[in-house]
Amino acid sequence: MSVRPRKDQETLEVRKKVTIQSLQAQRRNKIPITMLTAYDYPTGLACSSNQNLDIILVGDSLAQVCLGHNSTTELTLTEMIHHARAVSRGTTHPLLVADMPFGTYSVSPSSATANAIRLIQEGRADAVKLEGGSEILNVVRQLSSIGIPVMAHVGLMPQRHISMSGYKVQGRSVESARRVLNDALALEAAGAFSIVVEAVPKELGTYITQRLSIPTIGIGAGPGTNGQV
Repeated sequence: MSVRPRKDQETLEVRKKVTIQSLQAQRRNKIPITMLTAYDYPTGLACSSNQNLDIILVGDSLAQVCLGHNSTTELTLTEMIHHARAVSRGTTHPLLVADMPFGTYSVSPSSATANAIRLIQEGRADAVKLEGGSEILNVVRQLSSIGIPVMAHVGLMPQRHISMSGYKVQGRSVESARRVLNDALALEAAGAFSIVVEAVPKELGTYITQRLSIPTIGIGAGPGTNGQV
């Protein structure tokens, strides 16, 4: 038996695919950017049902959340590709970003490129996200130059929680704040289309957002960023 759609369903406008250009427009027009994490097809489908959602992130936190690992450093590229591909099947209008797992972009720009291509082709991601600062600039330049959009990630970097002695707020001292800012500026210059700013004082999150010309997405960085995840 067929069912006639409700009138509000008939008139609901389907949102066009979110693009880097449309995210920039939101930033210019001060429209908050929304990003949610997803690890499987049902969650990707649920996220896509909200027309106000802009970005879906397949985060490497799936290591702990879904796979029972102790940290994100245990996640493999194969596991990330599997989950990104599942999320992609349920994703419609949001931009789909996938984390590059620990170790997949630190050996060399050429190996990072090969791994990123796999995330795009096999994982069906629209863009990749990398944690790091000045040490990953060559990788960001290389990926951007061949058309792979890169979302950067500064401040607290969970993949380095051991070397950072835990999950601690970054940018509290003048030296630390300057380092986070300089990393963000350098990553923008290298070609990143957006930057995640995690666990920094709200004043620093706001200042970084004011200094950059690309969207910032905050995680515990205060209300002054262009978006939140």
